[in-house]
Amino acid sequence: MVTRFLELVSLEEALRKTLSSFSYTPTEEEVSLSDAAGRVTAAPVFTRQSVPQVHLSAMDGIAVKSKDTHGAGEQRPVILQDFLRVNTGNVVPSEYDAVIMIEDVEEDEAGHYLIRRAAAPWQHIRPVGEDIGESEMIVPSSHRIRPHEIGALAAYGVTTVPVRTVRTGLIATGSELVPPGTRPKVGQVIESNMQMAVACLRDLGATPTHYGIVPDEPEQIREAVIRGIKENDMLIISAGSSKGTRDYTASIIEELGEVFIHGVAIKPARPVIIGAIEGKPVIGTPGYPLAAYTIIREFITPMMGAYGLQPPVPETIPAVLSTRLDSAGGTDEFVLLSVGRVSDRWVAVPQSRGAGVQMSAVRANAYMKIPARKEGVMTSEEVQATLMVPQSVAAESLLITGSHDPCIDYLGDMLRKHAVTLHPTHAGSMGGVLSLKQDTCHVAPMHLLSDDGSYNIHYLEKYLPETPLTLLCVAEREQGIIAPEPITFDELLDKRIINRQKGSGTRILFDHLLKEKGVNPAEITGYEREATTHLAVALAVRSGEAEAGIGVYSAAKALGLSFTPIGTERYELVTRTATLDAMPEVRQLFENVASDTFKEILHRLGGYRTEETGIVRRIP
Repeated sequence: MVTRFLELVSLEEALRKTLSSFSYTPTEEEVSLSDAAGRVTAAPVFTRQSVPQVHLSAMDGIAVKSKDTHGAGEQRPVILQDFLRVNTGNVVPSEYDAVIMIEDVEEDEAGHYLIRRAAAPWQHIRPVGEDIGESEMIVPSSHRIRPHEIGALAAYGVTTVPVRTVRTGLIATGSELVPPGTRPKVGQVIESNMQMAVACLRDLGATPTHYGIVPDEPEQIREAVIRGIKENDMLIISAGSSKGTRDYTASIIEELGEVFIHGVAIKPARPVIIGAIEGKPVIGTPGYPLAAYTIIREFITPMMGAYGLQPPVPETIPAVLSTRLDSAGGTDEFVLLSVGRVSDRWVAVPQSRGAGVQMSAVRANAYMKIPARKEGVMTSEEVQATLMVPQSVAAESLLITGSHDPCIDYLGDMLRKHAVTLHPTHAGSMGGVLSLKQDTCHVAPMHLLSDDGSYNIHYLEKYLPETPLTLLCVAEREQGIIAPEPITFDELLDKRIINRQKGSGTRILFDHLLKEKGVNPAEITGYEREATTHLAVALAVRSGEAEAGIGVYSAAKALGLSFTPIGTERYELVTRTATLDAMPEVRQLFENVASDTFKEILHRLGGYRTEETGIVRRIP
């Protein structure tokens, strides 16, 4: 029987309830000095020795008794009979209380030293404990140890440090799960949520223990939960948090303890469970990866703060949204973003909102919350973007919005050598043109065929008539039919196909060819099914979901599929000329496109002609 969620509570109420329901007493552990950086001290750390332990000379010179130098002057030099030659760092014996720099003494033929200035007591001597005295406190409790402090702790005789931690047990449930490194069969999924959780928890200073994969068998889940509670301060259970026929997490927590929240008005991650067993927190995260990540960020990280682990507070910046986002009222929705500086303002480009699309998190450098009181955000509306990287790194990001091509990823890899990060959004060529028009991207890749057979210029002059633009040819690339076996265009019309999204150059080319043949698109099976990348087309064909599709040769080659050319198009990067002039990052992108290294990559990928690669055109 499938049951519904318990009553949904707001994110604010769920967090308040969670943070007020537990004692949050951290565990103390001793860690080696080499592992202490970034950890929070559980108790004060004291030095075990004075530094220096004896009086040391701070200069190269002679150690003297200061009383023997009294009266020395330019007209009354004093010849010293009692002294000791020392170098910087040498021990100064207790009978001496000053050091005179070697530059300030004169040596006579008998080996005596003559001085013309009196020495003050303790001059140029590092006394015992000048840096720190034995038993003195080095750092207090609740102190996050910085990397440079490791050297000081070592110098003061410290070899281990008491730090706070939270012993956290991790249980992944699901009969469909297989371990990382396994090639999943149909119906299987690689367990990744707890791999992510381990990394996040370690970064926060917790001590995670991954108990592995537990199948959807209530007794086995119960045994894992009992063990996890016994051995840890907190327990996180992945999947099984919904109310399906094989979702047992909530019932087992309730059987062994208490469930006080099951369902939060948050997206993704609505079916989260917050409960307690033996007074210890138990969190049930949804199985979708981005939903699990949202719970780690929005619930578990604040809980680690309550334990005293001092998680860092991310920076928030105002940014204008590149496109409209609709949202269900009454639910706080989190959206992953790519942000960058465009024309002296921050621009935020939303990533895919699917809870299972982990590449959205890989591509993102920020996120935003659409509050429950709103039903969406309008294009160009200012939002608060929470950075996942330092602001200086986000400022080096290039927002690339428009037509997809696999070579863009290779350009991104090349630019990392110059500390530039590409953030591509596959919005189709027309999506790129509109983004350029709104000034919400740096560069737009495009390949739009006009009725006269030319590429790109017609559309740019139509939509940005008064804007100076610079176009850079990436390549002339082959578009063609991707299928398991070679087929003609006429044969394609009788196949079950997968199409590219509206506004993409590939879709426009396909429609142009259909118009030439007088074919009604509605008669083609699969015409309305859309893919946002060429590789997605190839994947659908290889999996058998579609019998054919149109894309670039490199996508067909990557998946070992047949490719029948149907046309060659001009694939170009377009930017505002003012952006090119103002941003060295964009100029670096253009330089890399024109390089021999990039041309070699295109030849290796296949399906590209590079005679025009690097050629610049300007409008006007």
